[in-house]
Amino acid sequence: MARTDSTGSTWRYRWARRQNERRLRLFRSAEGTWRRRDDDLRRLRTLAEQCQGSTTAGDGLPLELAPDEVVLRVVPAAQLVELRHNAVLPAPDLTVGAQTGRLRRRLPDGVRVTDAGMAVITNRRLVLLGGRGRRDWAYGRMTGLSHDPHASVTLIQVLDRRRTSGVLLRPDVAAEFRFVLTLAFADAIEQRQAVIDQLDELIDEHARLRPSRPGIATPGQARLLTLIPGGRRTAVVAAALAVMVPVALANSGPSDPTSTETAVAATGAPATTSSSTGSRATGSAPALPATGSAPTPRATGSAKASPKPERRCGAPKNPMGYDFCGGKRVREPAREVCEHFDCVPGFWEGRGYLVQCENGKVSLAGGSPRACGLHGGVRRTVTT
Repeated sequence: MARTDSTGSTWRYRWARRQNERRLRLFRSAEGTWRRRDDDLRRLRTLAEQCQGSTTAGDGLPLELAPDEVVLRVVPAAQLVELRHNAVLPAPDLTVGAQTGRLRRRLPDGVRVTDAGMAVITNRRLVLLGGRGRRDWAYGRMTGLSHDPHASVTLIQVLDRRRTSGVLLRPDVAAEFRFVLTLAFADAIEQRQAVIDQLDELIDEHARLRPSRPGIATPGQARLLTLIPGGRRTAVVAAALAVMVPVALANSGPSDPTSTETAVAATGAPATTSSSTGSRATGSAPALPATGSAPTPRATGSAKASPKPERRCGAPKNPMGYDFCGGKRVREPAREVCEHFDCVPGFWEGRGYLVQCENGKVSLAGGSPRACGLHGGVRRTVTT
């Protein structure tokens, strides 16, 4: 027998079960994303302490090391690339950036492959040992460094070389290669501790963002609104129509197609004027213009003005104040956002700002070319 509450209803229990399943599903997705990021940060923190390099790591390589030079990493299957046109790359820094998407082994526009071999990262330079020769990038002469966010390509500019060049790696090793290269550059300027401190801050900040387990929905929390097809959105539209229609009718005034004829018929006939006496007949009512109509007094009803609807521009009612009216983008939404908006699967894996897809769902991947890719594309931005 189906479970019922004190009123004999079973839909409340069905609502509570669906709500709890939905909350748990979203929580597990958010927690999985959080754990993956936490593991990555802690792995990088360990690597930053333990990656000290050694001179024996370069044994067997056709590379002569300086007396104080050590090898930090050897990456096989690397390709030498060159930029076809001149460009100014950003200056190298020690920022540990978060990878926002999966890297692909493709060449960006204007980049061509000129050689292949293996890449060697030392504490003084990056070297590519290719079939056509050797290419060195000394950290002390490096003026520009750029990691492509979508392709596993790293471009470098140095003072003693006019053409911009770099390396193309396998996507599965590119992220760690970039981090070790950052450590090597930090060693060259004696700032490795700054990288470690930055990772500690990122780990602490990420720990504060750990998703909390959602509360349990009970049958008593169910509202009759859930029985309406379309839910809260349908109710909002109906409420807006209930407010706007009476106001529009009141402002339109009475409509009577026979008002002109009635006014003419009710007007008294004009009194005849005697040409001999030049006076009106006594006792006759004053004449009104035949074409005129009695002025209609302005309605002075006591009805109060209807309350102005909350400014949301089609967004569902929510305590966070999110809307579609334009304003500040939402990059760190509240944890209860998916209780008021219909979130896409894997919502918390997004790394951008809040957008609404064409099918009505919301995504946290705004700014990415893959945002709402499985939901019809981006429709509009959620603002606050």
